[in-house]
This record gives sequence, C-alpha cells and structure tokens, in this order.
Amino acid sequence: METPGIEDMIDFRRLPKDTLVLLLLLLYFPVGICLMLLRIFIGIHVFLVSCALPESFLRRLIVRVMCSVLGMHVRQKNPRSRDRNTKLYICNHVTEFDHNIINLLTPCCTPQLEGSTGFVCWARGFMEVRLAPGQGAIGESLQRYCSTDGTSPLLLLPEEDTTNGHAGLLKFSSWPFSLTDSIQPVALRVARPLIALSTPESSWLTELLWTFFAPFTVYHVSWLPPVSRQDGESSQEFANKVQELLACELGLVSTKITKADKAEHIKRKRHAAPQTSSSVRPGSIGLGFMVPSMGTDERRIAKMAQQVKDVLPHIPLNVIVKDLAKTNCVDITITNLLENKEEASMEDTAMSSFGASMNSTHSSGSAPTIKPAAKSFGKSPADRHLSLQERKEALYSFARRRYIEKHGLDQEDSQ
Repeated sequence: METPGIEDMIDFRRLPKDTLVLLLLLLYFPVGICLMLLRIFIGIHVFLVSCALPESFLRRLIVRVMCSVLGMHVRQKNPRSRDRNTKLYICNHVTEFDHNIINLLTPCCTPQLEGSTGFVCWARGFMEVRLAPGQGAIGESLQRYCSTDGTSPLLLLPEEDTTNGHAGLLKFSSWPFSLTDSIQPVALRVARPLIALSTPESSWLTELLWTFFAPFTVYHVSWLPPVSRQDGESSQEFANKVQELLACELGLVSTKITKADKAEHIKRKRHAAPQTSSSVRPGSIGLGFMVPSMGTDERRIAKMAQQVKDVLPHIPLNVIVKDLAKTNCVDITITNLLENKEEASMEDTAMSSFGASMNSTHSSGSAPTIKPAAKSFGKSPADRHLSLQERKEALYSFARRRYIEKHGLDQEDSQ
C-alpha cells in the first residue's frame, strides 16, 4: 500500500468539494442550525447529569443514550477482548472527543498534557496532571498511577494529534509505552456525513458545535487483544508494533509522519495561502487544484512535486516538475535543485561556447561591432533608447552570423 502524504491525512476543508453533496448540505443547513441550537440546550443537561451521578454502569448508560440524542452514536466490537487487569489503553486519535467516547464504554482517565487547565480541563473529561513542565516528570507520575491498585485504566493517544482517519496513522510517540509492559489497543473509526470530522487549528468548542450541527457522528470502537512487551524490546519498537496492529485493524497505513511534521506542514500552507490568492501565475498555483484533471503519471509527478515544494518553497513548480520528469525521484530532484548542478553546467557551457565563438570570430577578423556599455546614461530618453537599440541590432547580427557559419549557409539563403 502506498504511503500517504500529510495532505491525505488531514482535511483542510470543512465543506465538501463534490457539487451534489454541497447542494445537499445547503438544503440541510436550516435543519442543521435548528439541531445545533436544540442540542446545545440538551448538551447542558447531559453535562449536569454526568456531574450529578456517581461513576457507575448506570451513569455511563444514561449519558450514552443522551449523547445519541446529541448525534454522537457509539458502537463497539469485541468487548470481550477488553482485559480488566490492563492499566493502559492505546487508541488512535480522530476527534477532540475520543476520550469521552471510550469513557462511555468503560471507566478510564486521560491526562491533559496540553491546553487549558482547571475547570475547562475537568469539564472536558481530562485528568489534570499537576506537575512542572517536562515529559519525563509526567511519565514518572503516570507510571506510578498505573502501578497503583484500584485506579481506573489510563487512555493515551500516542499520535498526539488528530487525523481524518481515512489514510494513515501518525507516528506513535514512544513515551506512553514505557509506562507498562502490557497495553490494550483500541481501534477507533469515526464516520460523519456532509462535513469533515475536523480541520487543523480548530478549537474543541468549534468542533463541538459542528458535531451538534451534523446529522450524526458514528464512533466505531474495536477492542484488540492485549499486547505485551517482548524481552529486550525498546519503547519505540513496542510503539511501532502496536501502531502496525492498529493500522492493520483500521485498514490504514502506518506512517513516519509526526505531530511536528503536521504542524510544520500547516504552517507552510498557511503562509503559502496569501501568496496563492494574490497571484495567479501557473508556477504559484497549488498542485492540489490540478490533480483531478491529470492522468495517473501526472498525478504522481504532481504529488512528488508538492513534496519537493514543501522542502524548497522558493523554487518555482515548473522548475521542480521539469527536473522530476528527468529524475523521477524526490531526493535526487531536491539534491539537484540545492546544488544547482544542471543550471550551473548549462551556464558554463553557454559561456564557454560564447567565449570560443568570440575568439574565433575575432581571430578571423569578423568580430561584430557591438557597442560597449556606456559609462553613463544618455542625457535624454531618446539617446538611451538609441544606444539600447544599437546593442540589440549588434547582438542580432552576431547571432545571425553564428547561425550561418554553423550550418554552412550563404548570406543570400539566410535573408
């Protein structure tokens, strides 16, 4: 299976591109607004009920039914595979509410590693870790938590950022796999009609409103058998193994793209957007708009060119595509453009050829009468234009003479 790029793993558009689906969304829009307002009112009651009732199976059942009214439907597969002795659940990350969905099925705690603290952290269902900044200190605290008897299992999302769940998984961070030697993988699929599940740099509150606006959002939770660390297996190797298991279960690709790569790509795209909107030159148009009208080879070249463009944003796309057509390799093209070998060799060849031609014509007594550059501009625009015109005519004359000599033509034939 082909490794997807960042563009395939993130939905940058909330609204659909398909004209028919967009038309259906426009027809649904008034209904969606009414649903969103009604669900906001119901959502307040869901929050109050979840706060009032103690942690129990009855509470989770009531809240799960009320969440269905909010349009968040939860389904689970292989619940008997869940090991009640496992202290760590590992799940892929699709939406801002994945931890809430898993918590509707079984009691678990998800630490808040980034973002707001205090009441907002608690209201969103996170466990606040009150420690000084630093991944090591957090890891030690969570490791002690996992070794304590009577505590709820931890739910961690090692991708550390969301994807659209359609193409691949971000590279799993290794530190969650250093907490325990046995983990429970949880595969999460999310489906929603008409609109995307999430977009980059969108707040959790915005995502909640879009969830209330959508007709429904279906969460499919699959419990995989527990996985234990092998003797001599490092945390990163353990993480890679679990990532492959989840990718196979979800039918996705396990990639090496990290959260930092995603953030850098979003940053580049945000800075490139104003340039694209302010200029309509072919070299500055994003290849994403050209891909639908291309063939298979053209789409492949366009995808490779976009990868080179991400690394070398200052290089025009037409230059990148031209070099890729010769090399058919992203790495070689990047090397060529960085070292500028081709352009330098062409320039050296042209200069040496031009110098040799000038020497040969000078030795034969047929040197062109090219007027040297003036030491100062003419006093009037007419004088400056005349000087420039004379140089042009001399250059044209020299080029014509070189062509005649090269092809052995007569002066009369070239007229």
